[in-house]
Amino acid sequence: MRGIAVTATVLILTSIAALAQSPYAGMQTRSIKALSGQQIDDLKAGRGMGLALAAELNGYPGPVHVLELSDRLALSPAQKEQIQKLFESMKAESTPIGAILIEQEGALDQQFASRSITPDALKEAVVKIGMTQAELRNAHLKYHLETAQILSPDQMKQYEELRGYTSDAPAKHHRMH
Repeated sequence: MRGIAVTATVLILTSIAALAQSPYAGMQTRSIKALSGQQIDDLKAGRGMGLALAAELNGYPGPVHVLELSDRLALSPAQKEQIQKLFESMKAESTPIGAILIEQEGALDQQFASRSITPDALKEAVVKIGMTQAELRNAHLKYHLETAQILSPDQMKQYEELRGYTSDAPAKHHRMH
């Protein structure tokens, strides 16, 4: 009986300790606390990170996914070339913006780490970060608009089906680009 009571007590204390741990535990070792390693890699590579979901999920395909599905969408050589150029332009535009965002987040992180942050410096930093985030999002969204202009209505419909966005399509996990 005593063994059961000890086991129960250990289980309760372990559960309480697990519940008390912050969901941020472990993130304190990041080089830039606000960005995961994956986010930094995505920003450096010009990937969208879900920034264009407003377009993607409302019928404006992105160039990356259209290229991935080019055979199944039966893109013409001219369409494929146009979309490839859009992708290259999007990447060329978004990559340097991503680098700026990484730099800005790093600077903000450093001000907090060094305890040198002031209310004015904080406001200035977050306004700059917000503007950069908006610029990056625009850089991704506008290429969705352009991609939609290249595809035929049938290709647009097929794209939605292939991506699982129609009501009768099975839900699939979306890997953000």
